[in-house]
Amino acid sequence: MKKLLTPLMAFALAIVFTACQTAEPSSSVLSSPAPSESSQFSSAVGEGAASSQLEEPSEAPAGSSALEGSSETGENGGVLIAYFSWAENAVLEEGVDAMTSPSVSDPGNVQQLAGWIQEETGGELFSIQVTDPYPSDWGACLERANEERGQDARPALGEPQVDNLEQYDTVFLGYPNWWYGVPMALLTFLEENDLSGKDVYLFCSHGTGGLARSVEIITEAVPEANISDNIFDCYEEDAPASQGDIQAWVGELGFSQPQNTTETEEENVETSQI
Repeated sequence: MKKLLTPLMAFALAIVFTACQTAEPSSSVLSSPAPSESSQFSSAVGEGAASSQLEEPSEAPAGSSALEGSSETGENGGVLIAYFSWAENAVLEEGVDAMTSPSVSDPGNVQQLAGWIQEETGGELFSIQVTDPYPSDWGACLERANEERGQDARPALGEPQVDNLEQYDTVFLGYPNWWYGVPMALLTFLEENDLSGKDVYLFCSHGTGGLARSVEIITEAVPEANISDNIFDCYEEDAPASQGDIQAWVGELGFSQPQNTTETEEENVETSQI
């Protein structure tokens, strides 16, 4: 009987042992998917977030590039400052009292105004100069100017045309008021240089006559130009002290060039050290 029970017990134990071994791998397979799926989901979310963070910076340079392009087209390299100044169209003769003859000494009123516009805009200066200089005596100069006006003359210019005029979209045009109008040399310039389609901003130095008919005369000479009604003018005796006013005017028009940040910071440092 003992001999019979022993094999039976051994067989039963073997069955139980085999069943346990089969159940353990089965439990292992069922428990592993949960953490695995969670890990894959977290990984997918992380990759999506990482991908999104990578794409946003890649779009930013594209946007900044477009802004830089707009900034380049808005720079003031296309600005011309053309002007007529008596001081650059007369030879100072001996015996002439420069203190009593307005604008006869260099720099002249309009010349100064033009220089300050150039400083503010970074544009190109063009001085309108006649081949036959005017008298340096104010009375004699006015007499000749009146004769030219009566004859509707066009005085010859030493350099009548601006090189590469097509590259300028904006023209600042300066002049003094002569005989309630403009120097006839200015009309020579306007007839020699086609300002059609260009934006023209006028600046003028004058006596008690103000702008008089000067704006009307210029408009008739260049009907296809876009002449702004925002005009800078000042009395001749105030011109030497008008730097702040005329540069503020240029700034209001939107033509001030960006300041050099480094230079500005250095100036601030120097100021703070004084």
